[in-house]
Amino acid sequence: MRTVSREFEILVPAGKVRERLDVYLTHHVENATRTKVQEAIDGGFVLVNGGKVKASYKISPGDTIRISLPKPPAPDVLAEHIPLEILFEDDYLLIVNKPAGMVTHPAYANYSGTLVNALLYYCKNSLSTLNDVTRPGIVHRLDKDTSGLMVVAKDDATHAKLAKQFSMRTIDREYWALAWGRFTDVHRKGVRKGIIEAALGRSKSDRKKIAVRDEGKASVTEYEVLEEFEYLSLVKLKLRTGRTHQIRVHLHHVGHPVFGDPTYGGRRIAWGGTEKKKKEQVHEFLNIIDRQALHAKTIGFVHPATKETLKFESELPDDMQQILTSLRNKR
Repeated sequence: MRTVSREFEILVPAGKVRERLDVYLTHHVENATRTKVQEAIDGGFVLVNGGKVKASYKISPGDTIRISLPKPPAPDVLAEHIPLEILFEDDYLLIVNKPAGMVTHPAYANYSGTLVNALLYYCKNSLSTLNDVTRPGIVHRLDKDTSGLMVVAKDDATHAKLAKQFSMRTIDREYWALAWGRFTDVHRKGVRKGIIEAALGRSKSDRKKIAVRDEGKASVTEYEVLEEFEYLSLVKLKLRTGRTHQIRVHLHHVGHPVFGDPTYGGRRIAWGGTEKKKKEQVHEFLNIIDRQALHAKTIGFVHPATKETLKFESELPDDMQQILTSLRNKR
């Protein structure tokens, strides 16, 4: 008997053009394929307005789709010889600078090439086991296309103590991002620091996205503008809470999407300029970076064994550096 791993609802929004249920879910459920969606519908794991329907059912605005996904068997996770940039290592933990494009741990459609695959090769059997078999050593995660620093635990005691620091919000984490717009143009003149407070939860219309929702979980992000250019800003951010996609959604919410972010408006020109040279420069930058320009630059914590306060910093990756250099040269 298979156990259910995820249950959620999707509310078809007003104005949605009618289309097949299986087609709609393929585009609105994370890691879904049409075949898998059809199997779930045929297996009775998908209900529309409380009843079973066929994959060909045409969804309409106002329909409530209830989905219960069966838990798949855990995949075999293999060690892979993948280069790692390690800033620090001892008998208890290591600090890794994860490149953009690398998934943190194996999941549907990403069973190889992940940070975990690389860690299994590098650390052999010296990784914590508090998580399931697909996430040995992983105390926290970064989005696939967010680069930067992560702490990895080598044993269960270290993992538990680090996890407690994360839950107590005593971990010092600092992110840097290139964001659309000048914050001092949009907000009160001279304001370069602020706090974004907006509850977050899964989007009702697209399960692949996070959205600002009144009934979501409380989420707070601090920001400080480090440099401003004509239509982009270099921003330092700190999380008071640790929600999925928090920085990306919060910056989009206040009108400053992370530059290059394909999910939350960062690849659309978000300023009113019409000059041809400016637009050409924007498109040049978008060709340089094919991801959100977001980097986990700093991490600091109390070492679980030695009790020493540690802090590590990493340089911005080449794609962000290249854009910044060009912006600074054009001032």
